[in-house]
Amino acid sequence: MRQDGTTYDLVCIGNAIIDVISPVSPDVLRAQGMNVGAMTLVDRERAHALHALVETAQETGGGSAANTAVIAARMGSATAYLGKVADDSSGRAFGADLRACGIHFPSAPLAAGAGEGATTARCIVLVTPDGQRTMNTYLGACVHFSPEDVVADVVGRSRVTYLEGYLFDPPHAQDAFRHAAALAHEAGREVALSLSDPFCVGRHRAAFHALVDGHVDLLFANEQEICALYETDDFAEAARQAASYTACAVLTRGEGGSEIWSRGQCVRVPAAPTTVVDTTGAGDAYAAGFLAGWTRGRPLAECGRLGSVAAAEIISHYGARPLADLSNELGR
Repeated sequence: MRQDGTTYDLVCIGNAIIDVISPVSPDVLRAQGMNVGAMTLVDRERAHALHALVETAQETGGGSAANTAVIAARMGSATAYLGKVADDSSGRAFGADLRACGIHFPSAPLAAGAGEGATTARCIVLVTPDGQRTMNTYLGACVHFSPEDVVADVVGRSRVTYLEGYLFDPPHAQDAFRHAAALAHEAGREVALSLSDPFCVGRHRAAFHALVDGHVDLLFANEQEICALYETDDFAEAARQAASYTACAVLTRGEGGSEIWSRGQCVRVPAAPTTVVDTTGAGDAYAAGFLAGWTRGRPLAECGRLGSVAAAEIISHYGARPLADLSNELGR
């Protein structure tokens, strides 16, 4: 344990999902009537049908917050993760994958025979030639995540508790988020939230407002998500509102880089150069890099640079896990 009483730089809380990544043409998305670039919740039958329809390029442990945890760990952060899997082969593989990355994963699996959703979650990620990803998610065991799954000792010993906005869809998750935030603040720690998806924001706007206004220290969002939260097409206005409610608002703009708003200051950071192959996990990677710097007390501009470098690496290939070595970036 460190002098400040922490063991972990970061604990990430989110949907524990197996990602199935498949390249497709835009015609497939149109034929299936999908919201291009969004995450749509589907039932188990629809997930199986889509999986059978497309060719799998990669299958790996995933979920937004889990991606952030893995990338942060690869950048040198001490990291933990909380999320619900089933007691099945996919759930065991998910846990083994995280632990192999050096991530503490103390979450108890959902017992077999628990009823609907008693299998590990799965996300069919369809990637078009322009690198855009459209996600179809069967939540499975994730819907059972509740305040009882928030491991108080882990949250209390983490410098930052990072909450994945996608997890807001299951019925008990909002209570779990508020509980985790309360535990973190009681221990003198910080709470970060990723809005995750503009459609997710639209489904839960009032609850997100309440969480951001009363419980969140660092807010992560892209341009579409922050505008959806504040119901405006004016990014500058959305950024101004975000900055008024949180200690630090970290807003990404794709090729336009990012803006970091904190204590009346705005730091603009350019996007790192790269070739876009698959945008899956770009926001997850940016958050990982930013928080790796933040938890070490780096300046805002350096935190943004680390986020941009991590995101650029992720979008240069299929999948949301880094292929290049990012471990030296914190030392630069």
